[in-house]
Amino acid sequence: VDFTVEVERSLRVLDGAIGIFCAVGGVEPQSETVWKQANRYQVPRICYVNKMDRAGADFFKVVTDIKEKLGANPIPLQIPIGAEYEFTGIIDLLSNKAYQWDDESLGKDYYEVEIPEDMKEQVAEYRNALIEGAAEENDGLFEKYLENPNSISEEDIIESLRKATLEMRATPVLCGSSFKNKGI
Repeated sequence: VDFTVEVERSLRVLDGAIGIFCAVGGVEPQSETVWKQANRYQVPRICYVNKMDRAGADFFKVVTDIKEKLGANPIPLQIPIGAEYEFTGIIDLLSNKAYQWDDESLGKDYYEVEIPEDMKEQVAEYRNALIEGAAEENDGLFEKYLENPNSISEEDIIESLRKATLEMRATPVLCGSSFKNKGI
């Protein structure tokens, strides 16, 4: 009860928030409660799916949870390269580039790498969904999308999603492993 009151007080003054979800546990009951409180105070949010390196991690299940349990419109900006013990990096759907973190430096160093061959189809699907999501939020961008989806720039996507996020029509989703500084 004390926690709920503190959250209420905090939400009254926030301009935005980051919902952090466990890649294993997904959306938990307390997260649902806080999400509903944030809705009441119209606090825009982005989401971060943490602990991608833990056994049982499933980024895509968490994205589905965010949609089904919270009623949000999650739009992944990144997808993970691997999961659990094989989580090595992320693919940035905005720039269409892959990044891997160096375990030796505890995540301090990261490198741009080629998108894994076995993920190219999935990346194309999620990148297209990202572009579609951005285009749906902006009439001018939607016309541009109908003419040539490839003509939409990274800046166009960011601008459209920023506006949709502030108006609480979209919720960007990122991922990583905070403990190992991957995706941070």
